Amino acid sequence: MQSICILGSTGSIGQSTLDVVLRHPEQFQIFALTAHKNLSLLIEQAVLCQPQYIVLAAEQNYAQAKTLVQQHGLQCEILCGPEALQQVACASQVDVVMAAIVGAAGLLPTMAAVNAGKKVLLANKEALVMSGALFIHAANQSKAQLLPIDSEHNAIFQCLPFDFEYGNLAASGISKILLTGSGGPFLKTPMELLSSMTPQQACAHPNWDMGRKISVDSATMMNKGLEFIEARWLFGLQSKDIEVVLHPQSIIHSMVQYCDGSVLAQLGNPDMRTPIAHALAYPQRIESGVAPLNFMQLADFSFCAPDVQRYPNLKLAIDASNAGQSATTVLNAANEIAVEAFLQDQIRFTQIATVNESCLNAIASQEVSDINSIIELDQRARRQALVAIEQLNQSSSRISASHV
Repeated sequence: MQSICILGSTGSIGQSTLDVVLRHPEQFQIFALTAHKNLSLLIEQAVLCQPQYIVLAAEQNYAQAKTLVQQHGLQCEILCGPEALQQVACASQVDVVMAAIVGAAGLLPTMAAVNAGKKVLLANKEALVMSGALFIHAANQSKAQLLPIDSEHNAIFQCLPFDFEYGNLAASGISKILLTGSGGPFLKTPMELLSSMTPQQACAHPNWDMGRKISVDSATMMNKGLEFIEARWLFGLQSKDIEVVLHPQSIIHSMVQYCDGSVLAQLGNPDMRTPIAHALAYPQRIESGVAPLNFMQLADFSFCAPDVQRYPNLKLAIDASNAGQSATTVLNAANEIAVEAFLQDQIRFTQIATVNESCLNAIASQEVSDINSIIELDQRARRQALVAIEQLNQSSSRISASHV
């Protein structure tokens, strides 16, 4: 029986994790569930799985949570705040931590789980984007087991040989990692229309059911850029080792190309319960609730190279990866602010990349040697992104005024 802490249980990954866990009550039990603000869903989940703890990001929700816990006859303890997230992530009773908090907010609790030597199911790619070298070093020191949950990295992991040596593709006869992406909802949208795309359109992914922030990142292909950075850290790769391939059908989740001409691919329906089930039970296999592929009904597969004019965020991410840790930390922070501004109708879709590039240009590369310096740089980049957004809005106001 494995005891599990789900960081971010009310998000799409958290919900999928709970779905898989509840299919196997003889193998898994929930120790803690955490949520940002969706208290009603958190309580529903707690009723289903009876955790020992529920953790709220905001203390102002404590009174309401306490009332609901009492009304439902729950026996769990309620904790609040960032420190509580770290507390449950590294608790001695926990075997497995699902790191599914979106964005930089997930860094410290995920790092706490790593430092405690847990089996960490990594859905929070930002942890590696922000602190790759420190994160991997901490995992090596504590002997934490990192298992990728992003469908692409999980696919790569499944296609690598069992004795793969970190950072040494040649030893396994591997020539290249093929990182696939769908291209998002705007793959065929005329370029001149991209600036007028709305948050609702950007969040309407053709294949995947994801949260709003990740859906926008998919539309800009920043998500693929962050995955590019994550893949480098997870597997010890160089930029030249990775090729991004657009595959609109989202059936092939990624591939590994070997020097003898063979290509191993992991295929499956676009449902995150597949990689979650794989990581939960690794090295065994368990039922995930995902329907198997019906090859008789599959449409033709297609592939193409991403257009950097259509997806400038992808190029920014790859360039930042080559520039070093501080650049990827800045890019991640700026992008979180820019995406939220777009979702709030404060900037246009194409201006997300404008804000990100502006922040990268404004903040010089610097040494980030510990977690505190990374967090400080993250906060600085967020402030710079807000300045860039304000400048864009002021410019738009001046242009509008000049046409009156």
